[in-house]
Amino acid sequence: MKNPTNSSASSSRVTAAWAALDAREKRLVSGAGVVVVLALLWWLALAPALSTLRAAGLQRQALEMQAQQMQRLQAEAETLKALPKLGQSDALRALETAVRQRLGNGGQLNVVGDRANITLKDVPAAALAEYLADARANARAAPVEARLSRAPGAAPGTPARWNGTLSLSLPQP
Repeated sequence: MKNPTNSSASSSRVTAAWAALDAREKRLVSGAGVVVVLALLWWLALAPALSTLRAAGLQRQALEMQAQQMQRLQAEAETLKALPKLGQSDALRALETAVRQRLGNGGQLNVVGDRANITLKDVPAAALAEYLADARANARAAPVEARLSRAPGAAPGTPARWNGTLSLSLPQP
């Protein structure tokens, strides 16, 4: 606990030191105090608020883009829900067609139960993306697992090519 006599003694020393200063020195000390108070006000109150204000525009744009993406995904989900149910044999035919059309010799389909496993060998990224879109829309198959690696030997700057396996779940009968 502070001793009241110590604080009054300190206060009287400060008052005595202030009284001993010339008018010019008092103005300089007061000016330095104002500068310190303004600097603290800037660092503690204004700078963080201005930083937040600057970042708000970019955050708003990012959130708007996210909302638009979510709306597109919602519309796609509603479209897929509205499609008639598809049997497993129809889904398999659609997957086989998509493998032949989109992946060519780079894809091999193997069905085990309610899963379709596709082995990929040197498949261009664009063809894989088109295949996945076809599989989702036409066969109602959803990716469950993907083990992909970039195909070796691609020159820098060329589109990626993929090797690996892809597992898709087939619609339930």
